[in-house]
Amino acid sequence: MVHLATALASIVLVHGGFVDGSGWEDVYKILKKDGYDVSIVQNPTTSLADDVAATKRIIATKQQPVILVGHSYGGVVITEAGNDPKVAALVYIAAFAPDKGESVGSIIKDPVPGTTPPPIQPAGEGFLGLDKAKFHEAFAADVKKDKADFMANSQVPWGVNALNGAVTEPAWKTKPSWYLVATTDRMIPPPAQQAMSKRAGSTVVEVAGSHAIYVSKPQAVASIIKAAAQSTK
Repeated sequence: MVHLATALASIVLVHGGFVDGSGWEDVYKILKKDGYDVSIVQNPTTSLADDVAATKRIIATKQQPVILVGHSYGGVVITEAGNDPKVAALVYIAAFAPDKGESVGSIIKDPVPGTTPPPIQPAGEGFLGLDKAKFHEAFAADVKKDKADFMANSQVPWGVNALNGAVTEPAWKTKPSWYLVATTDRMIPPPAQQAMSKRAGSTVVEVAGSHAIYVSKPQAVASIIKAAAQSTK
C-alpha cells in the first residue's frame, strides 16, 4: 500500500561540502519504505549558483509540493533554491541557514568561543578539503571508523566560490522550516545551529550526533523530514 504522502509531497535531499549524495542512502531507504517520492541532488559544490541550479533541475521534475532538505552547506543551497514556488517546506539537518547576504564564509569567520575550528585545508586551486587524519573525529565521530575513513578518502573538493556564495533572499522567511540540531557536532557548533534555527523560526529537534548525523542516525533524520512532509497535507 502506498503511503498517502506520495500524493502530497516529494522529498529532495541536498548534501553539503566534502561529500556527495550517497551519504543519504539510509535516510532515502527509510523514506522510500514509507511510500515517499525521494530524489537526491548530486550538487557539484563548485559554486552556490551551480548548486542551486542542480537542485532546481530536480525540483522542476516534481508534480507534488517539495520538501527541500539540506545538510551542512546544503542548508545554504536550500535557503536560496527554496524560493522556488514548488517548495512547500525546508528541513535543515545540522545545516547553515543564512540570512540575506550571508555565506558559509561570513558565518564561520567569527568562531563560537571555546570551539575548535574544523580542519579545513587547501585541496588544489580554488578548492578546499578536510584533513583526512582528522575527518573521523571532526565530521563523523559517531560513524564506524571504516566508513568514516571511506568518506574521508572519497571527499569531493569544496569550491571556495561555494563557501563564499551569498544568499539573495532566504526562503525561510516565507516558507515553514524544521531544523535538526546535532548536539555533538564538531563542524558547526551546536550553539550556532541553535541560533540559526531560532532566527529562522524553525521547528527544532535536538538529537545527540556528529555532523554526519544523516549517516549515523538516519531514523531521526527521516522522522523530522516526515514531520515536515505531514505538515503539507
